[in-house]
Amino acid sequence: MAFLIAVIVFIAAILIVVGAFTFLRGKEQQTAITEKAMDFSERAEAEVAQEGMALPIQPAARLFVRIIRYFGNLLKPQEKEELALIQKRFQRAGLRNRNALVVFLGSKAICAICLCVAFVTAILFFRLLVSPVSAISLVLLISLAGFYLPNLWLSLMTTRRQDEIMRGFPDALDLLAVCVEAGMGLDAAIKKVGEEMRFSNKVLSDEFWLLSLEMRAGKERREAMRSMADRINLEDVNSWVSLLIQTDRLGTSITQAIRIQSDSLRTKRSQRLEEIAAKIPTKLLFPTIFCIFPSLFLVILGPAVIRILKVLS
Repeated sequence: MAFLIAVIVFIAAILIVVGAFTFLRGKEQQTAITEKAMDFSERAEAEVAQEGMALPIQPAARLFVRIIRYFGNLLKPQEKEELALIQKRFQRAGLRNRNALVVFLGSKAICAICLCVAFVTAILFFRLLVSPVSAISLVLLISLAGFYLPNLWLSLMTTRRQDEIMRGFPDALDLLAVCVEAGMGLDAAIKKVGEEMRFSNKVLSDEFWLLSLEMRAGKERREAMRSMADRINLEDVNSWVSLLIQTDRLGTSITQAIRIQSDSLRTKRSQRLEEIAAKIPTKLLFPTIFCIFPSLFLVILGPAVIRILKVLS
């Protein structure tokens, strides 16, 4: 019973953290789509309608939000450099909500507390004979693991986002080259790519759209591209940005440079897929040995063993 309670508390902590970040991410995406789909008057009408249809916040949810905010503000770093590093990690994971930092830090504290409570509950209910020194050491280790559990989730989100960008980046460069060859300027071509990639690769479309918005806001093209490369943090994107900056500075053909970069990325993608396919037989070796072979031996040799035992008996 105590073990079941500990498992339930642990699963609840994980679901709370994932649910909080999913809520922030969904709210951010919904806001972006609303701003692009409606003009100012329609947006005002939608806000009024949304306020009228909004559901009341339950007391438990309000209490949970207050706890998250309290721990988040308590753990919030005061140095600007550390804040900038954390914000950069959020950008690379695709979290641009202003409350993401507070929710993230509060979730770290809640995970640590929930894991400690689950461990102490298991010790008390099972009446395990643990020395005080060992119990304190285990509590510290478990609290440390819970404290860094959201960091692991953030790293997984960043890796998944980078993989999704890499899958669609060659196609985006081909579309960019086609737009430039058709006579469009580079700024207009970047905006067009952001619009056309919306349904095939939304993450990459958001990055191109944000790049277009920064350039339209008055930021220099090279600075906006460097900001995009810093947000994505991929070697191929960095090389593409450096190539476009050098091409713009030297006055060479942008279309040819984009075509060469696209062909190179497609070659890398095919090589990466071939490498993954070559690792499949090795990865299937252990499941085959420990899962399939015992079943085959049981089916093939089982009847023979039974007959031999009957004869010997």
